[in-house]
Amino acid sequence: MTHAIFKETVFCLKDEMYRFAKRFVMSSDEAEDIVQDLMIKFWQKKEELATFGNLKSYAMKSVKNECLNRLKHHDVKMGFADFQFHRSELYQIETNNLKDQILGFIRQLPEKQKAVIHLKDVEEYEISEIAKMLEMEENAVRINLMRARQKIKEQITQLMNYENRQITG
Repeated sequence: MTHAIFKETVFCLKDEMYRFAKRFVMSSDEAEDIVQDLMIKFWQKKEELATFGNLKSYAMKSVKNECLNRLKHHDVKMGFADFQFHRSELYQIETNNLKDQILGFIRQLPEKQKAVIHLKDVEEYEISEIAKMLEMEENAVRINLMRARQKIKEQITQLMNYENRQITG
């Protein structure tokens, strides 16, 4: 695989990989490190990559595995601290910016639901592709997506009810 082919087939996935990694580790710097480390690994085994069918699926699965490894091992304290910061920040925000609120709600979801909703609603992957990436049954992907969306809907409803009380109260 030449440099140009690598750039067209693998390196072009870096932005999607970054967004997906950031959903797991909740740190821009850590997500950048993960993507950079994976790109180096991919470059080192560039000849093997040519034999893989779906490079995008392989790359996203690699991001998921790398994030989980880092959260399990040495970086778990940083990930937890970032999560606590974002969580407390969510309750202190006094803004009507629904997008920021929804992103905060997504950050609070369990890992599987967070990954599924990100891949489906942000990256716009098909259910079958998500199932392969996350090594889940398609039905499990649908269930996790439905539960994630339901939780987000409930939180938005609560937020709107709270804001309506604030305006009228």
